[in-house]
Amino acid sequence: MPAPALPPRLLVIEDHAPLRAQIVALLQGAGWRVEEASDGRLGLQLALEQPPDVLLLDLGLPGLDGVELCRRLREQADRHIPVLMLTARDALDDKCQGFGAGADDYLLKPFAGEELLWRCQALSRRGELGRSPVLERGPLRIDRRNGELRIEGQVLPALPRQAYRLLLALADAWPRTVSRSELQQSLWADEPPESDALRSHLYTLRQGLGAAQQLIKTVHGVGLRLELPQ
Repeated sequence: MPAPALPPRLLVIEDHAPLRAQIVALLQGAGWRVEEASDGRLGLQLALEQPPDVLLLDLGLPGLDGVELCRRLREQADRHIPVLMLTARDALDDKCQGFGAGADDYLLKPFAGEELLWRCQALSRRGELGRSPVLERGPLRIDRRNGELRIEGQVLPALPRQAYRLLLALADAWPRTVSRSELQQSLWADEPPESDALRSHLYTLRQGLGAAQQLIKTVHGVGLRLELPQ
């Protein structure tokens, strides 16, 4: 049986701290990996650096409003990121601006938590339809459907669950270096083990890759990165 894929990742960009905390708690309780930002400029930076599976975007933001942020995201991102806009504005013109900037869905405040989850799940599935189940990074090929790994065409023995998820997180983030805290969040959400389990799973991953273990590079003081041959 293949190791399960990483839980979907959502970025919440909302400047109202109590509402943002409520949304984050709701989504994490439903199993999502969640990141957050309180202003538009930081939110856009995070979305471009590590595209989420779904972007939850408030319309009225400091620094860069939601409409302009969405417009820039569509211009600069190298993939389609599903965007759910949140706003208290219910005028038709406001909705027109949001959809015109590239939003995929629209939810009026106040909203029920269940509806927010349903819409996020629907957008995540829609995003999955446009994503290839096979992830290729240089000589590395990962088939998300069955967990099969190949290096230069050769099938590798199946990795243990957490080692596989660690490799998948690095491959998804390539060419970016991924911090230890981000990797811990990917593997254990908000309940990381007390011991340094990440080090153990990294060792297992490198052993499983055999002669190709040089693909996993430690960037001291920063984190880990998938290092591909030039």
